[in-house]
This record gives sequence, structure tokens and C-alpha cells, in this order.
Amino acid sequence: QVQLVESGGGLVQAGGSLRLSCAASGRTFRNFSSYTMGWFRQAPGKEREFVAAISGSGGNTQYRDSVAGRFAISRDSAKNTVYLQMNSLKPEDTAVYYCAADFTYRTRIASYERAYEGWGQGTQVTVSS
Repeated sequence: QVQLVESGGGLVQAGGSLRLSCAASGRTFRNFSSYTMGWFRQAPGKEREFVAAISGSGGNTQYRDSVAGRFAISRDSAKNTVYLQMNSLKPEDTAVYYCAADFTYRTRIASYERAYEGWGQGTQVTVSS
């Protein structure tokens, strides 16, 4: 059983900040620190796209170019939770944000959607101009 629950979304003005959380539960996540966790987003009328990911140990991260330097992904294995700190938000960051897990061992962090599973219900982020 895999369950991921995102929270922390909301309405914010351009230039503002939000911190998203993704809580993992279920038998599969007993070894939470073994799995790469990723954040994706989907804007209206667009395909879901990669935002950021963090390795199981937390030692490696990857970001899409448009958020690098503004967003920071982190994880707390004691709480089975992944975070996405979003700063200097822009209207183009408006989307539903999802987290998911990559249960496959890889030598590099995957940034493609099909590598991930256990998608949560998402949390809406709206950035006004």
C-alpha cells in the first residue's frame, strides 16, 4: 500500500513563498530513506512536468531549470515527509503540485514521470501577479 498526501498549497502574490509537504505512509514506505522522492506540477491545459527530486539519502537533488535557485527540496526521514520550499514565486508557477516516489534503484535521479508512482491527490498553488 502506498499513500502520499500533499499539503501546503494556497494563493500567494508574485514574489512570495510557500512550503509544500508530502507525507508518505503505508507498508512500502517502511524504508522511506531508500527511495527517491519527486515533485511534479500540472498547469491547466498542460502536461504534468518535473519540478524537483531528492535521493533517498538526501545527498543528491535535481531541479528543472526554471525553478533552480528559487525552490529547494528536502526530506525528513524520521517523519516520512518530503518538502518543497518555493521562494520568489512567479505566476507561471501556478499549478497543481504532486509528489511521487521512485522505487527503482538508479544511478541517476530520474526526471521523467513514468519513473514515479504512488501519486498523491495534489495541492493547488496559485500565484497572482
